[in-house]
Amino acid sequence: MLQQYSIVGGRIAHSPDGSTPVDVYVLPNDEERSHLINDLGIDEHTLRSATDPDETPRIEFDSPYIAIILKYPKNYSAEDNFLFLVKSMGIFMFSDRVVVVVDENVPLFLGKIAANVHTVQDVVLRLLMQTIRHFESHLRVINMCSDEIENELIESRDNKSLLDMFTLEKGLVYYVNALSGNRRVLERIRAGAAKFNFSEDNIELLEDLQVENSQFLDQATINSQVLSGLMDARASIINNNLNVMMKNMNAIVIAVAVPTFFTGVFGMSEFTMMTKEYWYFAYPIFVAFMILLGVFAFWLIKKYERH
Repeated sequence: MLQQYSIVGGRIAHSPDGSTPVDVYVLPNDEERSHLINDLGIDEHTLRSATDPDETPRIEFDSPYIAIILKYPKNYSAEDNFLFLVKSMGIFMFSDRVVVVVDENVPLFLGKIAANVHTVQDVVLRLLMQTIRHFESHLRVINMCSDEIENELIESRDNKSLLDMFTLEKGLVYYVNALSGNRRVLERIRAGAAKFNFSEDNIELLEDLQVENSQFLDQATINSQVLSGLMDARASIINNNLNVMMKNMNAIVIAVAVPTFFTGVFGMSEFTMMTKEYWYFAYPIFVAFMILLGVFAFWLIKKYERH
């Protein structure tokens, strides 16, 4: 699906005509791919990389265009069950136009990002800005999900919350890798600013974007480390609770085994012979004594367990 934009009054806006400096292809079909390859001269492998979620972020200087492969957060939905994924985006910068290729409909030009745009260089920088700041909004959602799961872990007695936290940490690993790859791309763009014909203002904005990307990378890394620590702590707590439960079960088994021994020895013919005339007194006393003996054995085991 093709979405066309034009620059009107310093803003990026949808354009109804066909002569536009910004073309966004959302999951291009065969006809659109053929147009991009044959008419615009985009390399087929690079075009395929633009929608490959496993592709490494990179930049290629190929005449007559510059290709930028970036990572951006996949749109999250409740069906994802705390799994935050990333996808690839292709930005192809020509001398007079910018072509963007993505495999899902994502917001690219919203609010202030679409303002103060006059050249294709401005368009490329706004795309970089939108992609980087898209991570910020998703990291906020991850923080809220993390707080929710932590609260569930406190009261949970099963593994569901622990698995949700593992899934959340897995998504953060994807984010860390994506932001690291985007950082290398921004560094290469800054090093090759002359090839982009960037002005001083463009370079200053690019440096600001590098700082923002580094901040989000640090935030994602810290969140990943925190979740990893929480998972380790939770696993340790579960193991400790299991050990405590097994100790209590062993103490109960031993406490029951002690009176069972005396019951086996004296509970048949010997005890009956000695108390046959007073059995209605002897047996209740014997049962009470066995109960007290079991309680005493349990107390004795727990006392030495603490030492």
